[in-house]
Amino acid sequence: MSDALTHLRRACPKMKALIRRTGPCGLEVNRHQPYEALVRAIAHQQLHGTAARTITARFVALYPDTPFPTPEQVLATDEAALRGCGFSAGKVAAIRDIAAKAADGVVPTRRAAARLSDEALIERLTTIRGVGRWTVEMLLMFTLGRPDILPVDDFGVREGFRVLHGLDAQPKPKELAMLGAIYAPYRSTAAWYLWRAVDEGRKTKMVLPGG
Repeated sequence: MSDALTHLRRACPKMKALIRRTGPCGLEVNRHQPYEALVRAIAHQQLHGTAARTITARFVALYPDTPFPTPEQVLATDEAALRGCGFSAGKVAAIRDIAAKAADGVVPTRRAAARLSDEALIERLTTIRGVGRWTVEMLLMFTLGRPDILPVDDFGVREGFRVLHGLDAQPKPKELAMLGAIYAPYRSTAAWYLWRAVDEGRKTKMVLPGG
């Protein structure tokens, strides 16, 4: 992480100042298998965190003998039981497709994923129903710990760049991809700080004049 911070400070004076104000990077990597991470991501799509966690807990509770159900267990589960957890029909279809692709080896294990490039994983996993590029980028950052991911389609990342640089409008994804090249090969760390820039901007707005 020290190499990442050194590079980002040198690459951009505004990023250097943001790092100084924010402190150490808090980007944490979980130990989930890619299959589990994708299922959890689908569960959280378009839902408040509390609701998503409740539904996910009901889903996991269907399989009391394992910390998280295997793909084979999910495929053997009646669709009505999955719907009973609170999943929409679309999410059930997506979760079952993730399970099928995991059983077939399309969704790799952590060990197998280590042999694949970022773009190879994005191309491979976005063939799954309900899984887009952003979802895979979150998996790359927060599950596989890939250091050089800049999710340019993410609203918060674009907004953070706008706030950090005092722009009138967010950069478009393609523009941000070019502008963000200066953060390579530590764009995941840069993304985390850009999210913090959004938080900082909100706090600034909350401070009343003279307060």
